[in-house]
Amino acid sequence: MQKKKITEMGRLSVAEFKQAKKLPLTVVLDNVRSLNNIGSIFRTCDAFGVERLMLCGICATPPCAEIHKTALGAEDSVSWEYFETTAQAIDRLEAEGYTVCCLEQVHESISLENFEPDFSQGGYALVSGHEVDGVDPVIVDRCRHCLEIPQVGTKHSLNVSVSTGIAIWHFFEKYSRFAPK
Repeated sequence: MQKKKITEMGRLSVAEFKQAKKLPLTVVLDNVRSLNNIGSIFRTCDAFGVERLMLCGICATPPCAEIHKTALGAEDSVSWEYFETTAQAIDRLEAEGYTVCCLEQVHESISLENFEPDFSQGGYALVSGHEVDGVDPVIVDRCRHCLEIPQVGTKHSLNVSVSTGIAIWHFFEKYSRFAPK
């Protein structure tokens, strides 16, 4: 098999991407400290057509060389906003009618493979948290659903950019089945 060339992949330009129909999902980063993780999440949001990214608290924002290193320009294609606190972002999302979910290991969490988003009810927001502390418990309490990625190894968690990517894929795959062609 021969690898595809970039020119053969049929990717959209940044301008075309900004105009394209998006996955009705907003990703919220709750105090994610690693610039590489932020950049990686930008890139994943671009790959799956996420409508926007909300950067909260200690999250760095573009323009930033370290974010760009892993985002590879996705910080220019993905719409993003900065909020001083994650609570402010959640306030906005609730006012806009989003169903707010977080990616966190709690007693009442729903295993990701069992979560069926109902896009007929509107958009979703996915909150991912700090690399060590996870999503702030105050924010967890404000979320309608807590989603957990099942794991079978010895480690108790995944890197925030990896877990966010897995969850974005879940929403993308479910929306692809729901959305009219």
